[in-house]
Amino acid sequence: MNATSTVERLRVTGGDASTAQLVGAHMLGELADRVGLAWAYSTAVPWAGERAPVHDRGRLLAQVAVMLASGGRCVADMAALRDQPALFGTVASDPTIWRCFDTLSGDVLDTLRAARAEARAKVWARRRRRGPVLLDVDASLVEIHSENKQRAASHYKGGYGFHPMFCFSDDGEALAGILRPGNAAANSGADQLAVVDLAIGQLPPDVAAGHRPGDDPSEVREPVVVRADTAGHVQAFVAGLVARNIEFSISARVSDLLDAAIMRVPTRRWRPAINPDSSPRRGAQIVELSDITLPGVPAGTRIIVRRERPHPGAQLRLWDHDGWRHQVLLTNSRGDARRLEVRHRRHGEVENRIKNAKDCGLERMPFTSFDANAAWMEMVLCAADLLVWCQQLLLTGELAVAEPRTLRYRLLHVAGRLVHRARQVWLRLPQQWPWTADLLDAYRRLAAIT
Repeated sequence: MNATSTVERLRVTGGDASTAQLVGAHMLGELADRVGLAWAYSTAVPWAGERAPVHDRGRLLAQVAVMLASGGRCVADMAALRDQPALFGTVASDPTIWRCFDTLSGDVLDTLRAARAEARAKVWARRRRRGPVLLDVDASLVEIHSENKQRAASHYKGGYGFHPMFCFSDDGEALAGILRPGNAAANSGADQLAVVDLAIGQLPPDVAAGHRPGDDPSEVREPVVVRADTAGHVQAFVAGLVARNIEFSISARVSDLLDAAIMRVPTRRWRPAINPDSSPRRGAQIVELSDITLPGVPAGTRIIVRRERPHPGAQLRLWDHDGWRHQVLLTNSRGDARRLEVRHRRHGEVENRIKNAKDCGLERMPFTSFDANAAWMEMVLCAADLLVWCQQLLLTGELAVAEPRTLRYRLLHVAGRLVHRARQVWLRLPQQWPWTADLLDAYRRLAAIT
């Protein structure tokens, strides 16, 4: 009988008062405290009335971010933290959280963004970074199954909801996001520049210097590159990036002019494309067009074309010829064309960043007020940052690049035992858990952050 059992046979009883859940989530909360996020939120959110609220608003918002990073998706999931007072202390009730978000106006949202920028500066000061700052701009649809949401609207895919615009860093930090109605355009140059400006505001002052509207190019201390797909091939967006002394790397829209120029390229001019490790990319070739000028792009823009054999079963498009699929890159960066094409190819990872954000509560806009939902999205971005900061500062090996769901299973949702000894509370982790050593090392690195 035991040979065919799904699980081991146990005798189940209650009464254990020393077991704690969500140990790794506690680590995220302490990380938020170490980088000053909760304190910055406290000073950013003023209270109204004669008396201060029972629950500090900064602590409340930081706890919401920890809940979202741990896999929660709505306000009711705060019960996971509330049921663990030994780890998270006092957690506000659901009605209190709802009232807090209802009071967050657009001006307060700006102060919350500034508070997150202060915490980010402390993180960047502790980690090593090489090369230019790469920013990825993209929009994504968020389906809403309720008509009782302010400014929710039908979108071009036939659904209903919101169409936020995001800007992520190359290493996954959720720098900025703008909540927009569902009928907002993906290729809005004004919205793209707005989210880039918010992202620049998230960078440390020495990195952001020279990249604001009207800044002199001599003020630039760190190069910044913005990558976008074909939705970024907008004259207003490209011109705005140049005015901010920002390099661009944008996929071009296919046109008859580009198609004719590609067809004129002789076979001998095509060079093998490369992978990030400089090895040849199988079935891919690139060429830089020098005999064509596209309308609406700045002078000196480089046009780099990659042609590649599509994977088996892929359907060719109307502008693909001779079995090749063509993609065109517009950039004003210097350097080897093959390296620039590899750099731009990494823009595709932004789709995974947005997918992870949707797994942190982005798909659940719980409030009726548009401002409250915008503040909720800001907490989603903060949750995404906490996960990335945890990987950058506390983790090594495969955990440093793992997906959020993997982190939750291996670290964030681990259970432990609380032991009271010598007037201190000790947390003992399970010895047989494969990732106990990684979690202990993470707590040691966390203790070194001051």
